[in-house]
Amino acid sequence: MEKLIVSSSPHFNGGRTTQNIMLDVIIALTPAMIASVILFGIRAAALILTCVAACILFEYLCRKVMKRPQTVGDLSCVVTGILLALNLPVTLNPLMAVFGCAAAIIVVKQMFGGIGQNFVNPALTARIILLNSFPSRMTHWVQPFDYAATADAVTTATPLGILKEGGGELPSYLDLFLGNTGGCLGETCALAILIGGAYLIARRVISPVIPVTYLATAAVFSALFGRDPLFDLLSGGLLLGAFFMATDYTTSPLYFWGRVIFAIGCGALTMVIREFGSLPEGVSYSIILMNILTPLIERYVKPRAFGSPKKVRKGGAKE
Repeated sequence: MEKLIVSSSPHFNGGRTTQNIMLDVIIALTPAMIASVILFGIRAAALILTCVAACILFEYLCRKVMKRPQTVGDLSCVVTGILLALNLPVTLNPLMAVFGCAAAIIVVKQMFGGIGQNFVNPALTARIILLNSFPSRMTHWVQPFDYAATADAVTTATPLGILKEGGGELPSYLDLFLGNTGGCLGETCALAILIGGAYLIARRVISPVIPVTYLATAAVFSALFGRDPLFDLLSGGLLLGAFFMATDYTTSPLYFWGRVIFAIGCGALTMVIREFGSLPEGVSYSIILMNILTPLIERYVKPRAFGSPKKVRKGGAKE
């Protein structure tokens, strides 16, 4: 007689394992990693490797100390390390990046039980912690193709920073598409992110509902605020967040309408923060806020089980 095994989400029907899925995500992130090395040099590769190694080490030590089965082999910690690195500036001190990895793996992930039980995205939460802990270092940008040492590098502003300050020449759409702008490692090259997102959708690792709805909502609000929708879509971490962070299985809704509501909330909050907030970017905060609201969204969109009686409201009306 076969045993019925009950475990934490995400749940899948079929032969795919967590390791298979995470491997697909790593493959999808490869174009963005390659682009970051081309744009920012060997320092980008060093920062990515540092984050990945730190996340693997922290996951291994946590599981060891907590006397729980090792989960390093499922590759989820590798994905967290890559995503965190791609959300960092190339000039960030590696020790600060390691601190962010500790926050992502130990605090956000393992203290809540490990993969499938964290309620917010570990990489984005770590980025917010680093942004508030080391604001000057987390907003220090350099020109692409400037491979000089950190002290000699030519500093620049991100496209959204230029727009927010209202000074300087904005980059062209082509520069935004190819990544010839300042920014985090993985957010500048829209082409690389779109290739990776298309791969995930083709492999059915993610559904297009969240990224398409997220981007469409952001474009609509950008137009309503009198901004340039295409510029907003290609700038900052919007594409990276829409395809790789907002679609996280654990922290996003399971049901179709839940995903739609979640993505609309992400898109609206992103543009509200960009337009009215003190920071030029709003992707990280918007996704984290919607992560927190995911259980509430699921509660109201969860379909009624077949054959179950309808709830009766006060006054005798059925829902």
